[in-house]
Amino acid sequence: MRAVVLGGTGAIGGATAERLALSGWTVDVTGRDAAAMPAELAEAGVRFHALPRTDASGIGRLVGDDTDLLVDLVAYSARDVRSLLPVMGSVAHTVVISTRAVYVDADGRHINGDEPPRFAVPLREDNPTLPPAGDDVDPYTRDGYAPSKVAVELAALSSGLPVTVVRPSKVHGRWARNARSRHFVERMLRGDERIDLAEGGRSVDHLTAAANTAALIEAIAGTPGTRILNSADPDTPTAEEIARAIGVRVGWQGVLDLVDAPDDGERGHHPWRTVHPIVLDTTASTSLGYTPVGRGIDLLMDEVDWVRRG
Repeated sequence: MRAVVLGGTGAIGGATAERLALSGWTVDVTGRDAAAMPAELAEAGVRFHALPRTDASGIGRLVGDDTDLLVDLVAYSARDVRSLLPVMGSVAHTVVISTRAVYVDADGRHINGDEPPRFAVPLREDNPTLPPAGDDVDPYTRDGYAPSKVAVELAALSSGLPVTVVRPSKVHGRWARNARSRHFVERMLRGDERIDLAEGGRSVDHLTAAANTAALIEAIAGTPGTRILNSADPDTPTAEEIARAIGVRVGWQGVLDLVDAPDDGERGHHPWRTVHPIVLDTTASTSLGYTPVGRGIDLLMDEVDWVRRG
């Protein structure tokens, strides 16, 4: 079996490439910079190719006619998908990574909006989403990102090809481009005696371990189809539980100050802060026979250890 992972040196891409390679797959990954290729992937036999996502011809040559699985982590617009449809048509199955940011609540509020959404949790895949963006929208902006991902999904699913869209929540893992645990790890390692945590530490913002998404992608590879699947960890730790787990891991002896109502709205701000819980329903994923690698609160320590090593 052969897999090609577009954008395969980050958290989800790297975890997927490593898992498949260790399971006996031949795996090729693309990226912009060979220096970003994790040594662990090379040791597992994964091959790196410096190919931008815009080079459809180059990707086509790499994929060839002997690829069983194409995993696309760097499709940010419908145009990106359309450019690769001939390539997608040559593989047995394609997985396109989207985001939970596409969801809207009953009043049309969403995660990147000005007002916090109040979702009926857990969120299923048939929950309403934002309208799709047009080709003139910049997907690399706060306002344009989620609508552009909706457009990605529609372009992929309407192609008539076997495509699975995966919607992860808050991703964590080794090789994460913007590791959310970094702020806490660095403060704890430098010996800060007190760290504030807003919302009393009660916030629940569902985590998604890259390792769990990689396991889901492996399960998807064995059951090609056309569908949308949420990807999130089996547990839903609070922000306080996450921060305390990080502290234990790095041996921090300080105090968490659980702030209920910060005067300036910024005191104790943290990456898992939500006004209302955000939890994804993963029933459809587990129905494929996918089994999580572990709890998010435990797998988060992979990222913590990686950040700690620098």
